[in-house]
Amino acid sequence: MLLGAILLWALNITVTRYVVSHGFRPLAYATSRYFAATVLFWGFTARRERSFRVALSDMKLVGLAALFIFANQVSFVTSVHLTNASTVGLVLGTTPIFVGILATVFGLERLRRPFWVAAVVSFAGVGLIAAGANGGISGDLLGDLLAVSTAGTWACYSVAIAPLMHRYSPFRISALVLALGWVPLALVSIPQLERQSLHGFGWTMGLAVGFAVVGPLFLTNILWFTAIARVGAARATLFANLEPLFTVLFAVALLSEHLTGWELGGGLAIMIAIAIERIGHRLPSGTTAVPLGE
Repeated sequence: MLLGAILLWALNITVTRYVVSHGFRPLAYATSRYFAATVLFWGFTARRERSFRVALSDMKLVGLAALFIFANQVSFVTSVHLTNASTVGLVLGTTPIFVGILATVFGLERLRRPFWVAAVVSFAGVGLIAAGANGGISGDLLGDLLAVSTAGTWACYSVAIAPLMHRYSPFRISALVLALGWVPLALVSIPQLERQSLHGFGWTMGLAVGFAVVGPLFLTNILWFTAIARVGAARATLFANLEPLFTVLFAVALLSEHLTGWELGGGLAIMIAIAIERIGHRLPSGTTAVPLGE
């Protein structure tokens, strides 16, 4: 189940790149996809949980997590629109580093020297990827920066929902966050929705959008959190480290993407950083393993 979830998330980045480069406006796609996924997930959660009730005191964290999801989705879909799927996948490998930094800032964990070495190496890798950008600030480089924002906002979301995961099921929290995060996403997407035309979309586009709704937003959450209950969060985080690698493989195989020497060097640095960060790694106290999916 863990491997299946990682493969679906990795493939989603390639699928998103295909969709937004073949006529679907990025924000129009994001809000349409999130609306459909929210409907599915609410139906599933209503059947499973019988209630969406959350204490009023916890709604602040739910709202904060929803804001981070909103920012994450805007960053993600725009970054994939501007730069390669493989590049975005590599940069997302820095997410555990952002989580560790936030855990330190908020006093959840005092991290040891290997983590800070990994942080320096990973950000050096991001710098190498940015140095290999082809489009200047209006193209690949902006996409790379937004990919960093995607990793950072996902880390913020992960830390924000950590306390909630100890009081509620992940399905209830995910359903609420999806719905609340969709509202501002829909509002900022209105201009693109008004200009979006579905004329000329074939079966491949329909298949891609259907996958993006059912796979990485709905099915993966069920697989991921069910697996965590069986094997533990620590093992789940090890599987999460495979996502950047599979993302690159999918992008090369399905989109014929290629990485520059700078980007290859940056990706290798991020992979090395992940390995360093996992040496003696333990989850920050009070947190749980939250998927790196989009």
